[in-house]
Amino acid sequence: MKVVRTIAEVRAVTADARWAGLTIGLVPTMGALHEGHLSLIRQARADTGLVVVSLFVNPTQFAVDEDLDAYPRSEDGDAALAAAAGADILFAPPVKEIYPDGFETSIHVSGITEVLDGLHRGAAHFDGVATVVAKLLGIVSPDRAYFGQKDAQQVLVIRRLVRDLDIPVRIVACPIIREPDGLAMSSRNVYLDPASRLRATALSRALDAAQAAVVDSDTPAAIVLEAARGVLTDAGVEPEYLELRSVHDLAAQDTIGDGALLAVAAQVGRARLNDNRILEAH
Repeated sequence: MKVVRTIAEVRAVTADARWAGLTIGLVPTMGALHEGHLSLIRQARADTGLVVVSLFVNPTQFAVDEDLDAYPRSEDGDAALAAAAGADILFAPPVKEIYPDGFETSIHVSGITEVLDGLHRGAAHFDGVATVVAKLLGIVSPDRAYFGQKDAQQVLVIRRLVRDLDIPVRIVACPIIREPDGLAMSSRNVYLDPASRLRATALSRALDAAQAAVVDSDTPAAIVLEAARGVLTDAGVEPEYLELRSVHDLAAQDTIGDGALLAVAAQVGRARLNDNRILEAH
């Protein structure tokens, strides 16, 4: 695996790959790699001829009171993990390579960014996500780009971005990878002390309880939300949001219908965690 720092280096490698007839896969990450990220890299390795993993802690998607400075970073460890999972290129640029002096552009995706994380983290969060992903897609020009379903709203935002801007890439959403006790893998899990780590499992258990409460497609949202909230309450976890939304456009849903996204986020100890599940009728 080769580590590159500049846009010019990445473009040189990908140009050679295209000349050789290889398809290109991109796995955007902010580092602190875990098994969730590695599953994306392995899928890209299985699907494409050249796998590019970006490692860039994107400052524009953090609010002023969030954990940009404290966000876990370990480039050497990440490089070893990415290489073992099958990456060919690790693109690890400095901030000024992505946002040079005088950078003034921001991309805003309307509608689906104004609920859930967009409401609670601020509109600038998804502007930052959309802008950096657009840049990475423009730099690498991949055939496929891989994202984790754990950040379900982010996946929908990126799908809307590439649709609306006619970016020729297939967005591949890969399943959530969980710890044996159900906790969704996240780089922020390192913030959890033992007591908070135990409480954090309430998020996935709440989603399980919601699915168990589904009887049929007419099951009211109130029923599944009550089941989920009961688990969170018993664990002493107050959700930042717990909502049933359309899997297509994040519109609020009154019933399960043909499938609905139950999304939850909560502050547990030092970590802000999020999780989700697509609820379906039995």
